[in-house]
Amino acid sequence: MNEALLARLPRDHNATRFWWIRHAPVPEVNDIMYGNQDVDCDCSDTALFKAVAAKLPTDALWFTSELKRTIQTANALIKAGASSNGLRADVRINEMDFGDLNGEPIIPLLEARTDPYLGFFPSDPFKTTPNGESFDDLTQRVSAFVEETHASYKGKDIVCVAHRGTILAALRHALALPLETSANFKIDNVSLSRLYRYPNIPANGPQFKLGEVGWLP
Repeated sequence: MNEALLARLPRDHNATRFWWIRHAPVPEVNDIMYGNQDVDCDCSDTALFKAVAAKLPTDALWFTSELKRTIQTANALIKAGASSNGLRADVRINEMDFGDLNGEPIIPLLEARTDPYLGFFPSDPFKTTPNGESFDDLTQRVSAFVEETHASYKGKDIVCVAHRGTILAALRHALALPLETSANFKIDNVSLSRLYRYPNIPANGPQFKLGEVGWLP
């Protein structure tokens, strides 16, 4: 294959490879809307952490959100055998801010909803939460993080320990999804979703390929 053709192809070793991991479960607050509140998580499933850690690259840059449950999850993965040279926290990959809904009992909030996205997203994704964010707001800041990180670290592996909302926003950005289908992914705790961002695709072409979504061992 000639060099001119190779330069046009999306080649994985040239891509910035994003390894998105959702934080571990938060059983102590699973009956409230906790959103971007800073709560602890349960990292006691040693077998799960070892299996996910074994799948991660050995020479990656690691990012977490500023919320401690992602930092706890990242440290548990490192303890389970993942390789990291340090964690970088970035507020842009925090969970969505649900505003006045944060801290409220979840069942009454669900019972009051009339939108068709019940069970897919914690609030109506088409609306801005009172004194909080919308899904569009979330997507904008996650997209900025992805593109800036890609520009700074082209061709590197990037492990991002974050949140379901953050990962949904990253998928929406990567796949140019409409809002109607942006919450249609199953992203369980400690699951892995992988995206490849290519540096050589024309601006009007697809910039990403999708590896896994919500992978669990």
